[in-house]
Amino acid sequence: MLAKVLTSATLGIDAYLIEVEVDISRGLPSFSTVGLPDNAVKESKDRVKSAIKNSGYAFPAKRITVNLAPAHIKKEGTTFDLPVAIGILMAEGVINPERLSEYIILGELSLDGTVKPVRGALSVAVSARESGKKLILPGENMEEAALVEGVDVFGIDTLSGVVEFLNGEKILEPCRVDIKGFSKRTEGNLLDLAEVKGQAHVKRALEVSAAGGHNMLMIGPPGSGKTMLAMRLPGILPDMSLDEAIETTKVHSVAGALTPGAALVTQRPFRSPHHTISDAGLIGGGRIPRPGEVSLAHNGVLFLDELPEFKKNVLEVLRQPIEDGKVSISRASMSLTYPSEFMLVGSMNPCPCGFYGDAHKECVCTPKQVMQYRGKISGPLLDRIDIHCDVPAVRFKELNQERKGETSLEVKARVDGARMVQAERFKDKKIFSNSRLPARLIKKYCELGAESSRLLESAVDRLGLSARAYTRILKVARTIADLEREEKIMSHHLSEAIQYRTLDRQLI
Repeated sequence: MLAKVLTSATLGIDAYLIEVEVDISRGLPSFSTVGLPDNAVKESKDRVKSAIKNSGYAFPAKRITVNLAPAHIKKEGTTFDLPVAIGILMAEGVINPERLSEYIILGELSLDGTVKPVRGALSVAVSARESGKKLILPGENMEEAALVEGVDVFGIDTLSGVVEFLNGEKILEPCRVDIKGFSKRTEGNLLDLAEVKGQAHVKRALEVSAAGGHNMLMIGPPGSGKTMLAMRLPGILPDMSLDEAIETTKVHSVAGALTPGAALVTQRPFRSPHHTISDAGLIGGGRIPRPGEVSLAHNGVLFLDELPEFKKNVLEVLRQPIEDGKVSISRASMSLTYPSEFMLVGSMNPCPCGFYGDAHKECVCTPKQVMQYRGKISGPLLDRIDIHCDVPAVRFKELNQERKGETSLEVKARVDGARMVQAERFKDKKIFSNSRLPARLIKKYCELGAESSRLLESAVDRLGLSARAYTRILKVARTIADLEREEKIMSHHLSEAIQYRTLDRQLI
C-alpha cells in the first residue's frame, strides 16, 4: 500500500513543500528512509515506531520504505516525524485518505505520541498559503503560524488527536490571531536612558544614530557607561512595523531562537555576542547554513562590546552585511541568503590599559601598543561606522546629582519624528532610513550650500577621509537636519556630523 502526505521544510528563511511517500509491502520487517535524509531524519524511525505503538495503534511488521521528495534537496531536522507516522497509518487503513490532500502536516514526535514544536512554523504557513493548503502542526507553534492571514491553521498535541481529526471524529476550529492589535512594545522590558548620569553628548550621538539607523562606535575608559548606554538604544528606536515584525520572527523561528510562548517578535532585537564568537557564529554557517548573529539582529541592534578583542577575521566578515543588508552563505550543497539590516554598535577602550587621554589617570601604554590595539579594527571597517563618539569617565558631581536627564520616551518622540520625515521623503523608494541612502541619491537628498561645501572640503583634506567616510558624513548631517525638521543641510548640521569622526581625527 502506498500513501502520500504533504509536509514542508525550511531552506534559508523560506519554506518549500515536501511529499512524504510511504510504501508498505510484504517482506522481512525493515524501515528505510531515502531522499537525502540527515541523521536526525534517519533516527525518526525509532521515534515514529514507539509513538505509533504508545498511541494505541499497531505498527506493521512489514517492509516500510519512506521517500522524501524532491530527493535532490538535503532534508534535516525532526519536522518529518508526524507526516511519516500519518503516512504509515494511512497505508495501513487507519486514516481515511479523503481529507489528507488538503493539509500540510509537520511536527516532531515524542515516544509517547506527544507532538513537539518545530522550527520555521511562520515560513511554513506562508508556503501553505501560497499552495492553497491548510496546516496541521504542533499546538505550541499554532499562534506563530496563524499570524499569516489566509491560511487555516490547526494545532494538535498528540498523534491520536491528528488521526481523530483527519477521520472526522474530532472537530477543531482554525486558530485566529488579531495581528492588527498586536503589542508593539513592552515598556517594562526596556531600559530608560534617564538612568544614565551625565554623558549628554553621547546621548545626543545615540539619538542621531537611532534617528538615521547609523552605525556607532563608542570609545572610552572602563566604567564610563558605554555598555549601559548601548543597552538603552532599543528604547529610543522606532516601533517595528508589522512587516518588520513578521520578517524578524521568520529569522528567529528558523534559528529556533523564539522565546517560548511568543508568537511574534514585537521588540527590536538586541544581540550582544561574546568576543570569542567565531565567524560562522557571527555571520551564520554550518553544514546546513543557519542564521548568525547578524541575521538574528535583523531590524535591530548588533552590539559588539570590547570591539578590538574580537578576532580580526571575525570583524572583517562584517563588511558585506553592513553594506548590503544581507548575508550570503555558500556551501558545496547549497547557497543561502539571510537578511541582515541591523545597526552596528561597538564599544572599545582607547588603549590596552583603557586610560589613554584621560585627564585624571595616567596611561601606561606605549604609542606602539596604542597603535597596535587600534589597528585591530581595520580602516575599511571604521569607514562603515558612521559615528565615532568619545565617552569620558563620569565625574562625582554628575554621579551624585539628583536631577535625571531626558527619558527614553522623550528622546524616542524626536527619533520618531525624524523617521517620519525620512518615510515621507523615500515613500516611493525601498529606503527606510538615511543610513541606507544609496550613493546615486546622495547628491539629490544631501545638497550643500557654498559655505557647507567649503567646510566639508576642508575636513576631507585635513582628515584624509575616504570617499565612503565622505558619504557617511553627509548621511549623518542629513539625519541631524531631519531631527530639526530642516529641509536643507546647514553648516552646523555638517559640523556636528564631522565631529562624530573621532578616530579619523586622532589617527592622522
